[in-house]
Amino acid sequence: MKKGEFQRKIRKVHRFLGVALGIQFLFWTMGGLYFSWSDMDEIHGDHQKAHIHPLGADLDLASPQAIIEKIKVKDSINFVFDLKLIQIFGEPLYQITYSKLHDRDKKIQLANAQTGELRNALTENEAVNIAKNSFSKEAEISKVEYLTTTNGHHEYREQPLPAYAVTFGHSSGTTVYVAAELGTVQKFRNNKWRVFDFLWMMHTMDYQSRDNISNWLLRAFSVFGLFSILSGFILFFVSRKRK
Repeated sequence: MKKGEFQRKIRKVHRFLGVALGIQFLFWTMGGLYFSWSDMDEIHGDHQKAHIHPLGADLDLASPQAIIEKIKVKDSINFVFDLKLIQIFGEPLYQITYSKLHDRDKKIQLANAQTGELRNALTENEAVNIAKNSFSKEAEISKVEYLTTTNGHHEYREQPLPAYAVTFGHSSGTTVYVAAELGTVQKFRNNKWRVFDFLWMMHTMDYQSRDNISNWLLRAFSVFGLFSILSGFILFFVSRKRK
């Protein structure tokens, strides 16, 4: 192959790779700038979380075993995966995660940690009050949603369900997600996080679940980027003038 024809083919490959990769490089650069210049605490809403006073150490707690026996009366329980002490409106509660034999789906049971009485999942009114107590800013509630399913693009994806999404009429557009069965706040989502999430999707090139950094599209563009660099080097050396 003649040198001139070889140069034309290299230029053509380099040009098409440059156009295809240039757009993605732009998103990678925009995302990198936003990630590096942003305060992650603000993106996660940490500055909006109100301080919750811890429970005192002088609690007279009921026996977890006695509560498990009460669960057995109303439901089959073969495995206990987790037992946590939480509080709702200053009241101590046990949060028990369990399952039946051969059942992959885990269940949650709340119980008063002092009296041992079982209690139901949160009502909408309780979830709204928990969200208000958790949000440090002064703002009215603009919307409340009860979520039973989410998709890969939802800002509350892969989180415990069912949950209440309590949105505040605040300039930050903050939504507090409260898991009904767990009885606790799971996530704060605001406008800065939503920008971050969109740019993260463009950064990872995962347009289905947003968080998979091992997808084939990203791998392919990484290889194309390598070919673009190599073709540029080849073009530089084959097109330079000899003295």
